[in-house]
Amino acid sequence: MGAVRVLAIDGPSGSGKSTLAGKIVADLAGRGVRVALVSTDDFATWDEPVSWWPRWETGVLEPLRAGEPGGYRRVDWSTGIPQPGEEVEIDVPDVLVLEGVSSGRARIRPSLSLLVWLDGGSEAERLDRAVARDGAESRAELRRWQLFERGWFTVDGTRMAADYRIS
Repeated sequence: MGAVRVLAIDGPSGSGKSTLAGKIVADLAGRGVRVALVSTDDFATWDEPVSWWPRWETGVLEPLRAGEPGGYRRVDWSTGIPQPGEEVEIDVPDVLVLEGVSSGRARIRPSLSLLVWLDGGSEAERLDRAVARDGAESRAELRRWQLFERGWFTVDGTRMAADYRIS
């Protein structure tokens, strides 16, 4: 993707993707690497789990490929109900870390420098972690999400395409 290297960290909800991404970003920044982090949670909603991708391509990927800053409107989850949030601008980094469910989808793989997959334990363990993170009122939506992502990952082949798989 031009001079920007792209790292995708993918896996099911509650598997630890955000935690790993935060550690990687902090490590790279500590070494003086210009790094940007974008989460798929900034785009996805309960009703639009993966179809938001064109907004990411036109707002982030295409400008960065051209050596220009990118930007997008973040989804605000603060009330538990997704709604339009703040505008986010992304300066051209050395490394772009894209983290979240579907970040390593087949469509982006030719542009990736590295794809990391996290299993994160059993479906029940991941659901419990996601509920602890998002609140008990989100349990039913998160369970529905798990069922969706199970099918998504099977069809997309994300896990098997990963350069690294972490259990």
